Amino acid sequence: MQNSIFTQIKSFILPVTVLLIVPGTILWATNSFRLGWGLGLPWDALFVFIGAILMGCGLYLLSYTIRLFINIGKGTLAPWTPTKKLVAIGPYRYVRNPMISGVLMALLGEAVVVGSALIFIWFVCFFLINNIYFLFSEEPGLEKRFGEEYLLYKKNVPRWIPRFKPWIG
Repeated sequence: MQNSIFTQIKSFILPVTVLLIVPGTILWATNSFRLGWGLGLPWDALFVFIGAILMGCGLYLLSYTIRLFINIGKGTLAPWTPTKKLVAIGPYRYVRNPMISGVLMALLGEAVVVGSALIFIWFVCFFLINNIYFLFSEEPGLEKRFGEEYLLYKKNVPRWIPRFKPWIG
């Protein structure tokens, strides 16, 4: 039981850093926390609403995929405890990186809610960092760990833009 709780806590270290610590530091360092973009009502309320929806959807997708990693993959999102089994169910049947898509969606929602161009820049940087990491580290590592199973999955499921129909491998 304790191992399971510890595993779940470790799974949230990276998303908490990306979604709370870095944006919080940006807002604190620039003393720029506000809701909306300073456009007044009703526009600020609309942006806060849209941003909150993005954040909620992103956090749901993130937590769902983390549970899949723990329960199906028998590991975590963290490189120090990788999955033992390839996870190719649920949202992974549509896109190879739904966990990062969830983080990106939540991060974009944060930028919209607090009207922060700097958090939007962090969103773009985070995407670019992950894209480079996936190309040069994660995907070659998955090819080594899972072999033909991953190569077939990679051939049929796109990295970032979801398929319309789920892939059934």
